[in-house]
This record gives sequence, structure tokens and C-alpha cells, in this order.
Amino acid sequence: MTALLEDEATGTADAGASQFLTFALNDQEFGIEILRVQEIKNFTRLTPIPNMPECIKGVMNLRGTVVPIVDLRAKFNMPATEYNQFTVIIVVNVGTKIMGLVVDAVSDVLNVGADSIEGPPDLGDIDTSFITGLAKSGERLVTLLNIEQLLGDQQPATVGS
Repeated sequence: MTALLEDEATGTADAGASQFLTFALNDQEFGIEILRVQEIKNFTRLTPIPNMPECIKGVMNLRGTVVPIVDLRAKFNMPATEYNQFTVIIVVNVGTKIMGLVVDAVSDVLNVGADSIEGPPDLGDIDTSFITGLAKSGERLVTLLNIEQLLGDQQPATVGS
């Protein structure tokens, strides 16, 4: 196992490159730091919690730990869609908390060099503090998310409201 990790660290990834788990939401591609990801689970039935913001879909029991589940479509004010066989929950570490993110589908792990990441776009008064930057890989443009900023306090408000 250690040899495998060493091979990955010295393998095809460029020195100084970062790895991001990429996923789809509403035909857009997003990425989060791979080190924040604990696991990926098929979408499962959730226990709803009353009086929660629309983006909090409920909680799930993950090996004895109650994990709040955030639907990123709702968090980003995107149109709702039916969950299907591609819908997954990405379990992430946010500070000392564990949270789940509902996404349309997981794509792959993207190795990105620092020179391939542009800063977040300046959108005037719109808060973009949750965007680390935009990664360019060939024709792909992936919005890199700062999970700490996006979910750290888990404010009831959605992005852009």
C-alpha cells in the first residue's frame, strides 16, 4: 500500500500538482481537493430534519456517525432534478466535521499544476470566496471549490442569496 502511494506521488502527476475529485452538477464540472474526500457512496435514503434550509436534504447514518447531507444543486440555486443511478454522496471532511454532498455524478481525479489554475472570476458584488479558482485541462474548465468556505459554517443561506 505504501509503495502504491509512493508510486502515485512520483508517477504521472507533475511536481507541485494538486489532485481534485471532479464531479458534475447541471452540466457543469466542479472539483474539490482529494484530501478532503473521505469516501463516495451511492445515494441512499436520508432521514429528513424539519425546518432545515432547502439545501440540507437530511442526515444519514455512516457507521454510527450522523452525517448532514447538502444538495449542492440547491446550495447553488440550480434547478432540482430527480436523483438517479449516477447520483452519489461525496463524504467530505470540513474542519472537524463530516458532511455529505449530493452531486449528479463523479467524473474522475484531476491532476492540476499550479500554472493551470486561474484565480476566481471577479463577479462584482457576488460572493466568490468559495471558489478556489478555475482549472484548465485541455478543453475542460473545472470550477475548484473551497469546501471550508462553502460549508464551514453551513449558513442557512444559499450561495448568491
